[in-house]
Amino acid sequence: MLPELKDCHLDHVAIAVSSIEARIKVWQDLGFVFSPEREIVQEQGVKTAFAPIDVHGHIELLEPLNAESAIGKFIAQKGEGIHHLCFKVSDVKAKQMEMQAQGYKFIYSEPKLGAGGCLVNFIHPKSTGGVLIEISSGRDHA
Repeated sequence: MLPELKDCHLDHVAIAVSSIEARIKVWQDLGFVFSPEREIVQEQGVKTAFAPIDVHGHIELLEPLNAESAIGKFIAQKGEGIHHLCFKVSDVKAKQMEMQAQGYKFIYSEPKLGAGGCLVNFIHPKSTGGVLIEISSGRDHA
């Protein structure tokens, strides 16, 4: 068995969808069990639904609240699909400063509130070879 990364693990794979309720069936048919709660994250302009993958990771479905939200624009440009990978870290601000010192660019100058009230920031895809990576303080998933 491989050792876990220190202070970093996959928290969720975020998938942009036009409608959570229309797309959730695919994941349920695979065996995923979603929490019945849907959280509205006004600051990000999304509605979310989570299902556990394992003890750490989750599938997160992201439905835009409007066409002008980041997820609404993503779907308009690229269609539905994987939006980002999120990794839980012990201290978002410290990890951001550490990575900025190594030359990584972030979407926000300071972490913002995300789903579940956790602090989040995104490493710009131009710094990562095209992958949008979120770092998060994590949340307690049901």
